[in-house]
Amino acid sequence: MGRQKLLNQIEAYYTGKVREHGATHRGVDWNSTESQELRFRQLLKIVRNELDASVNDYGCGYGAMARYMREHGYKGLYYGFDLSPEMIQQARSQQANIPCCDFFSEAARLVPAHFTIASGIFNVKQGADNAEWQQYVLDTLDTIAATSTRGFSFNMLTSYSDADHMRPDLFYGDPCFFTDYCIRHFSRHVAMLHDYGLYEVTLLVRLNQP
Repeated sequence: MGRQKLLNQIEAYYTGKVREHGATHRGVDWNSTESQELRFRQLLKIVRNELDASVNDYGCGYGAMARYMREHGYKGLYYGFDLSPEMIQQARSQQANIPCCDFFSEAARLVPAHFTIASGIFNVKQGADNAEWQQYVLDTLDTIAATSTRGFSFNMLTSYSDADHMRPDLFYGDPCFFTDYCIRHFSRHVAMLHDYGLYEVTLLVRLNQP
């Protein structure tokens, strides 16, 4: 399967979700608002107290993170990118009153920000095989790193999940492999979070550190 076909399938999947469930946690395929915000807290550890830093939200969905960030004191420029134009329409509508936010579905509009955050974009592989999807993840991490000046964070389902709960349409990444990859390719300043009660891992990658 070529990369463009893969991207088309991803776009179609999430467009279908937001059409079915609207601008809700289910519209971006999460079980609850509580778990969605728990993920935000882990991912935003990359930003720490740099409340004026700019952020790319790579795979922003309907913009829930933009609202969460503003509610928790983050003031920097926010750029939300999503493959699904319908997600972007929902984001522009739902978050219209949030200042300093821009939402778009054109990858060419991505510009470097201080930090890039990617939540949930690596979970649903649908019919792709694991090797193909893993290469897609690595290619996407290269893109995310290139649009970040201080660091980036991302999450994925963990290969340490209980086997009887795993689904064939989902990707379960090896936390050790991805930690090693990030250290070797991006920065030796990498933190792996595997302790927040969900069957997933969050990686924080700090760039341009001494």
